Amino acid sequence: MIVTLTINPTIDRVISVDRLAFEDRAYINSSRESAGGRGINASCVIHSFGGQTLALLICGGEAGKRLEAHLQSDGLPFQVVAVENEIRTNLTITDKHGLTVNLNEVGPTLSKAEVTLVERVVKGTLDRASWLMICGSTPPGVPPEFYGRLIAAARRKKVKTLLHADGEPLRQGIEERPTVATPNQQEAERLLGRTLLTRTHYLEAAERIRSMGPESVLLSLGSRGAVGAFREGLFEALPPRVDAVCPIGAGDALSAAYTWAMERKNDAVEALRWGVAAGTASARLPGMTFASLEQTREIYRQVELRRSE
Repeated sequence: MIVTLTINPTIDRVISVDRLAFEDRAYINSSRESAGGRGINASCVIHSFGGQTLALLICGGEAGKRLEAHLQSDGLPFQVVAVENEIRTNLTITDKHGLTVNLNEVGPTLSKAEVTLVERVVKGTLDRASWLMICGSTPPGVPPEFYGRLIAAARRKKVKTLLHADGEPLRQGIEERPTVATPNQQEAERLLGRTLLTRTHYLEAAERIRSMGPESVLLSLGSRGAVGAFREGLFEALPPRVDAVCPIGAGDALSAAYTWAMERKNDAVEALRWGVAAGTASARLPGMTFASLEQTREIYRQVELRRSE
């Protein structure tokens, strides 16, 4: 089973408008609300692909009740850790050209006892897990070494780990040697303290991050695909050109499809191709929508793999 952790879940409200322009009005075409957070998104993709998954998350307040209702209606297997404060609500505004604005709340402050409870629940699932996906930001009250502690606990249980985080949780997490880290370009730039502009920069960055601890690194580059730094070497996965309608969540689809493919065949290069296909296929869809397995397979056939010397 692939277990995902979302310690800072959200109610995602996605508004589609005719166009986004500075200091000008926009007209709303549609508005929808769904359960969100990187781990939840990953579980949704894995579940839709036919994989076995369990989404672990915190919940609190009225927004938490709405989030649980969304998960129940989606039929997603999940387990909740109840907290006192209300979970966050995030707003995404996107237009038909793919221009997107994200407005994210920080999240609820967790007490030390609540953080300890989350850690205990995660560790309690490890005997049933083959993978633990640790995804997303941490809310106030969660120490920066928290993700690292979970990675170390999973390794002791011989459970593979994927880390998709930012800032200090990413920096300290990769020191505990996760199976794979999946930063996007902006997260990698903050981690390395440098701007990444060229293909050479991307390749160097993926290899540099791998030297910091993870067994493998997937550097997600949006419409440019991804770079994989593996034991076997450096690989690029180049997607076909598509019209991106809403790229938000594409990185979550990439991480999920990669883990799903690794669970099936344990071939990192092939899994990289599936990940880029899922991210690309999802970016073509409106709102916070994830591509089906069939839609992903269509793009998968068009993804070019290239080994970099």
